[in-house]
Amino acid sequence: MIVHPSPLAGTALRQRMIEDMTVRGFTAKTQHDYVRYVKTFTAFLGRSPDQATAEDLRRFQVHQTQAGLQPPGINSAVAALRFFFTVTLDRPDLARRLTLVRQPRTLPLV
Repeated sequence: MIVHPSPLAGTALRQRMIEDMTVRGFTAKTQHDYVRYVKTFTAFLGRSPDQATAEDLRRFQVHQTQAGLQPPGINSAVAALRFFFTVTLDRPDLARRLTLVRQPRTLPLV
C-alpha cells in the first residue's frame, strides 16, 4: 500500500482511516483518493475534521457546487466522507447529512 504524503501525514486520525480502509481491502488508489477528499474537507473547514458539524458538511457541499465540481466528483467526496465519519469516527449521524448529487441522464441520439 502506497499512500502519498500530505500535510496530514503522521496524524493519528489519518493513520486510523488508512488502517480502516486496509482492513476492508480498499485499493491503494481508493485509499489515496479518500485521504485526498478528507484533506480537502479539512482545508475547507480550517480545523480538525473530527470537530465538524452537520452545518459544516452542508456548507462544504454548497462550496463544491459553487466551485463548479461535477456530480461524479461531489459524489466521490461524499463516499469518502461517509466512510470517514461512519467507520473511522463512528459518527453515522453526520454521514447521514451528506447527500449524493444526481447527474441528469441524456437520451442517446439515434
